[in-house]
Amino acid sequence: MIASPVIRTSIQRRPLRTVVAAAAFSLIPLSLLAQTADPSAVAGRVGAQAILLSTLDAKKIQSGAGFQAKLDGKVHLANGTELPSGTVLNGTIASDDMNVSGNAKLVLRFTTAQLKDGKTLPIQAMIVGFDPPANQDDLIGYDVSVPHPNDWVPQTAAVDHLGVIGGVDLHSKIDSQNSGVFVATGKGDVKLGAGSAINLAIATDQPGANTAAGN
Repeated sequence: MIASPVIRTSIQRRPLRTVVAAAAFSLIPLSLLAQTADPSAVAGRVGAQAILLSTLDAKKIQSGAGFQAKLDGKVHLANGTELPSGTVLNGTIASDDMNVSGNAKLVLRFTTAQLKDGKTLPIQAMIVGFDPPANQDDLIGYDVSVPHPNDWVPQTAAVDHLGVIGGVDLHSKIDSQNSGVFVATGKGDVKLGAGSAINLAIATDQPGANTAAGN
C-alpha cells in the first residue's frame, strides 16, 4: 500500500482537510496520512457531511450510548437511494478496534440513517474530516467560519489527522467496524461540540430502489 506524504507546518493553526497529495505551500500545522485503498474496500462509498446534534464528552459518555448527526446536504448512495438533506444519522459510542493509545478517547460508529417513513437504513461510514463549531472552548486561532467541504476520494483507505482539535487526534480506517477514533494526545479530555461538521465516506449494504429514501 502506498501512502501519501505527511503534511507538516507550523505557520498557522487551522483544521485540516483530507487530501491525498500534499501542497508544499500549505499553511496547515497538522499532520494527515491518507493511505491508498483497496478498491473492494471502498466500493459503494460516497462523500457526505453531517452536523453533530449534541456534545460528546469522553469523561461523561459511556460505551454503548447513542448519538445523532444530521446530513448537511443531499446524498446519493451508490445503490440508488437518495438521502435528503436533514436526514438523521444514528450512531453508537463503541470500543476501539484499532487499539489507539491514549488516556481519553471517543470511538464513534455510525450505524443507520433514519428515513422519513420511520424505517432505518443500515450504513457504514468512515470519518474522513472534522471541523469543530466556532464556539468550542479550545479553538483560538482556528478558522471555523465555514466547514471544509468533503474532498474524500476513493483512494483514501485510512486517515490519521493529528491535531484535528486542540490536543486531539483523529484516526479512521475503511475496514474498521467503527467510523473513527478521537484520542487525546495528553492528559486532557476529548470533547466534540454540538454543531461540529463531520465529513464521511458513507455506504449501505442494503439494495436500493433508485428512489428518494422515505418516499
